[in-house]
Amino acid sequence: MSLTGLADILAQEPSLATVRAQAGVRPAERSAETVISVADGMRPVLISQLLAGLRSAPASDGQQPVLLVVTATGREAEELEQQLPAWAPQAQVASLPAWETLPHERLSPRSDTVGQRLDVMRRLAHPEQGALDVVVAPVRAVLQPVVEGMGDLQPVILERGAEQSFDDTVRALAAAAYSRTDMVSRRGEFAVRGGILDVFPPTADHPVRVEFFGDEIEELRWFAVADQRTLRSGEHPQRIVAPPCRELLITPAVQSRAARLKDRLPGAEAILERIAGGIYSEGMESLAPLLADRMVPVLSLLPAGSIVVVQEPEKVRARAEDLVATNEEFLAAAWESAADTDQAPLDVAQAQSLEDDGRTLASGSFHTLAQSRETALETGLGWWSTTALTVGAQLSEVDADTDEALVRLMDTDADTLTVSGRAPRRFGGDVEALLEHLGSLVREGWRVVAVTEGPGPLQRLAELMGSAEIPAARHESLEVEPTAGVVELTTAGVSTGFVLDDQRVALLSEADVLGRSSSYAAKTKTALPQRRRRNAVDPLALQPGDYVVHEQHGVGQFIELIARPIAGAVTKPGQPKPQREYLVLEYAPSKRNGPKDRLFVPTDQLDQISTYQGGEAPVLSKMGGSDWNAKKRAAKRAVKDIAAELIRLYSARMATRGHAFGPDTPWQRELEEAFPYIETPDQLTTIDEVKADMEKEVPMDRLISGDVGYGKTEVAVRAAFKAIQDGKQVAVLVPTTLLGQQHVETFSQRYSGFPVRVAGLSRFQTAKESKEILAGLRDGSVDLVVGTHRLLSKEVQFKDLGLIIVDEEQRFGVEHKEKLKAMRTDVDVLSMSATPIPRTLEMSLTGIRETSTLATPPEERHPVLTYVGAYTDRQVTAAIRRELMREGQVFFVHNRVSSITRRASEIAQLVPEARVAVAHGQISETELEQIILDFYEKRFDVLVSTTIVETGLDIANANTLIVDGADKYGLSQLHQLRGRVGRGRERAYAYFLYDVEKPLTETALERLKAVAAHNELGAGLQLAQKDLEIRGAGNLLGGEQSGHIQGVGFDMYLRLVGEAVSEFRGDEDTAPTEMKIELPVNAHLPHDYVPGERLRLDAYRTLAQASDVDGIREVEAELQDRFGELPEPARLLLEVARLRVMARSVGLSDIAVQGPSIRFAPADLPESKQMRLQRMHPGSKIVPVPGADASGARQVLIPKPKTARVGGKDLTDAAVIDWARQVLVSIFEAQEPQASSSTAQAQSGSQ
Repeated sequence: MSLTGLADILAQEPSLATVRAQAGVRPAERSAETVISVADGMRPVLISQLLAGLRSAPASDGQQPVLLVVTATGREAEELEQQLPAWAPQAQVASLPAWETLPHERLSPRSDTVGQRLDVMRRLAHPEQGALDVVVAPVRAVLQPVVEGMGDLQPVILERGAEQSFDDTVRALAAAAYSRTDMVSRRGEFAVRGGILDVFPPTADHPVRVEFFGDEIEELRWFAVADQRTLRSGEHPQRIVAPPCRELLITPAVQSRAARLKDRLPGAEAILERIAGGIYSEGMESLAPLLADRMVPVLSLLPAGSIVVVQEPEKVRARAEDLVATNEEFLAAAWESAADTDQAPLDVAQAQSLEDDGRTLASGSFHTLAQSRETALETGLGWWSTTALTVGAQLSEVDADTDEALVRLMDTDADTLTVSGRAPRRFGGDVEALLEHLGSLVREGWRVVAVTEGPGPLQRLAELMGSAEIPAARHESLEVEPTAGVVELTTAGVSTGFVLDDQRVALLSEADVLGRSSSYAAKTKTALPQRRRRNAVDPLALQPGDYVVHEQHGVGQFIELIARPIAGAVTKPGQPKPQREYLVLEYAPSKRNGPKDRLFVPTDQLDQISTYQGGEAPVLSKMGGSDWNAKKRAAKRAVKDIAAELIRLYSARMATRGHAFGPDTPWQRELEEAFPYIETPDQLTTIDEVKADMEKEVPMDRLISGDVGYGKTEVAVRAAFKAIQDGKQVAVLVPTTLLGQQHVETFSQRYSGFPVRVAGLSRFQTAKESKEILAGLRDGSVDLVVGTHRLLSKEVQFKDLGLIIVDEEQRFGVEHKEKLKAMRTDVDVLSMSATPIPRTLEMSLTGIRETSTLATPPEERHPVLTYVGAYTDRQVTAAIRRELMREGQVFFVHNRVSSITRRASEIAQLVPEARVAVAHGQISETELEQIILDFYEKRFDVLVSTTIVETGLDIANANTLIVDGADKYGLSQLHQLRGRVGRGRERAYAYFLYDVEKPLTETALERLKAVAAHNELGAGLQLAQKDLEIRGAGNLLGGEQSGHIQGVGFDMYLRLVGEAVSEFRGDEDTAPTEMKIELPVNAHLPHDYVPGERLRLDAYRTLAQASDVDGIREVEAELQDRFGELPEPARLLLEVARLRVMARSVGLSDIAVQGPSIRFAPADLPESKQMRLQRMHPGSKIVPVPGADASGARQVLIPKPKTARVGGKDLTDAAVIDWARQVLVSIFEAQEPQASSSTAQAQSGSQ
């Protein structure tokens, strides 16, 4: 991966040697300011040469100097950090990220940003902990002052085998601003259970589970957030460094300052009160300048004699000016608008004049670039810069057309140096021209190095060279000097290459050669994506008062989870009474005006309960289930007709034979490796499911439901490529031409370099182009076509269609789908949607269509910050300016065509520097397309449009959305609109504003409340179901709107549809029967073993759903992994579950204590068995089940087992379970489940 061989040749180049010599002079004699003119591709080389010079300088007695490289944006900083190791493999390079928030915003920076920043500061302050050579930082990070002493904050270090007190470790984590929860799900959290400590350090890819043995750390293991289980793959760590999660830690001094300021700073009382009480709160960093001892500039932390290198000083200066101006403005638009709107806005004038021992709020604001330069020069740092402009020009060459930036550079009194080298010729994927050019260079004896980011494209380059008979050699890494007359091929992170004509050296990057770069670099290979396991943790977050549906008794209200002693258990004196936990549900009173009835549901029957989704407040059912059964019957009747229709569709699909696609090809793997991000666990699972479907003969019909921007398109890209590999054609159906245009770009970009022809068919093609594409589809030369409804018309004929992909499925009406059905009885279909319409939801949930859900957000995504409030000019101005400052773009949605131009001109007056464009459905198609395309290519900053942007427009650079008149939109519209922003890694903002002079309707308020509440990632499905509630739900499939869902709740309704479907199919009823075991066994999960109601409920539910021995074994392994060694009550709980499986297998549904006997029901024993029963258990009886109808069901009553025949005590716990198991084997002929070795296996499995 290194290019040191090439670097050795470049080191001899005269201009680079001069730069190196200049950097190697003693700091006192070195030029304080130098401007270096250098081609883009040479920058990483230049930095590595500067570093070599700096290291060769005569040693001073202090700390060794470092190189600080300042870029305009965070992205440029990351790119440089990835490219440097190729040129200087030994150098220690780190990046200092900027906060995603403004200094005075009431939002805290992400904990992983803070962790990374503290790590850099610590290494600068204490070089013995890993000295740094190069620090790369965006200008935003350099201009923002930091709290003094950040480099001295001590991390919590956890090392295997180390002796450290468990309680001290917990205290240290709390002091380092980690928040304590019952289950770790995000960075900066920790959880304590017995001797197990789970912690998620902000700099780690996965959380880590730390097992203590007394006060010694016995083991450290990575675990997955999704299912909380230990990771099976990869090495587990030996040592973990957990840096603090905030830059301002609460110390006694900070607490006393907060208490003092509380009354003097209106609008911030709530935060200050929490800080004074020692509680970390969101946004407290905004008050750091008033609470910390001192704020210092970042540059003052660098060792003496270091050099600051500013890349593209003009771009950096513009960025810095924007930052400072926007920050002022944001303060003026009043802090508060970013967060809680119910408090008084901060009186900025007062806040800024407020002084506390010389501390002011303004000391936390961004410095200007000029101030930073002065700081650097005063502290003896070099202030150098690199620019792509030529700086050696004479003043005589300046005329009226000269670039203003160049004139400014010539005016400075800085020294200037020029590094030779120019940008290479770009081929943009034109293979013939490329080979011809390389051939001529090789013949002339040049040294040519071509690099790609990954092994796949490199292999293809080598094949191309071979076919053109150009001598080429592949290397793992280029550590020897390249040979003249041969093209050297290797992999390295290089974004653009360079050419040195005098030295006859050329470096070509993947972008130069193939016209694209597959950004492997963003894919750090350390994160191990976990494939989703069956039982991912989703704790039943039941709050007291929530409505639930019980299968037998209907709709009730959850009250609490309680433990009660078990009836009929006689224990030895001094022994604890056996206990069980129950859910308490309240039902409608059985007598008029009486108290509500209560039902105690044992925790092993949790699978009978589902949460209620339907109307706002359902009517409680009566216990005993008579009215509930009537409701269920009515719903069932309505469901029957639906089921028949669904079955017809399903069986027709099952009966047809489609094409079974072959296994993955090497090209498929290469395409997948070139994906620039880390796949989420769900994405991996979904891709596997889709491929498995395609490889079967039955045509695929799968819905991918995933929130906006969760990577549905990538699944489609891979599926389409698989189909094309088998010589089939693919049709991608989209609702709007704009989205089609984007898909054409995405697919073309991902398939560039492969022999695949992608075409778009829409109104934007000329008649001639359309004709060519249609001909290409007929003769098979077009592999993939993206189009709107036109694809469904008669004129479009395919030679061999193999796969149809439907995007934004909720936008297509029934008749479109009917047409599709006609096209596709034997074609695979993949539909994608973020907010599935109820009909689709239903079909997928009843198993007519397979569904995959993408529920995990991609790694670095943040929830969109949603602000709902009144429309004010000030608010809008601040929102737009703040977005322009980060070079972003703004969507402004105004849904009235009549007044849209007026609103656009108002915005242009408010923010004169913004370039504003207007888009709505009434302008001509071509014009509209042009506007959107221009917006996509960043020619406009603000797009004022109607809801035309709602459908799937994917513009990663637009991260602020302002919706005017938000009270007039539906929920899924608001969600879809909000999904247009926050697709990149920047923090996104959505402002839903309404006219303050007009009253809000009740439903509008409800909707705005819902959209503000569900702003977490992946809220699409929750909103789809909330929409059901607000609109009231009817029969989802047919036109007859009836209150069935309202009556029985959404989950129950789906269960009924499922049952009706399987009844039609003639399937056996596979659902396990309800099973009740009431024996004197102390079986429950103790509070000190599984703390927190939420986690206990979840564990009980998982166990109730385990219907076989393997399922129970899985639960046992999970409990052991997450909570440690099982205590006796928990082990007995698992034994009861095993007994349940065994009893079910012989048709029993009830084993319980009844007076002096134990009841086994229902049981109809033949005579031989009755004889055996009397012989083995004298005194047993077989009696009819009380209240049984004419069916004559009977039950067996066996006297309670005792420790001794005479005067013995009742058997309890493990002994009574063993006894019941023997009864099942000897009397009911149950098979002993293969569970004897389960514990051994579970132990070995969790090793």
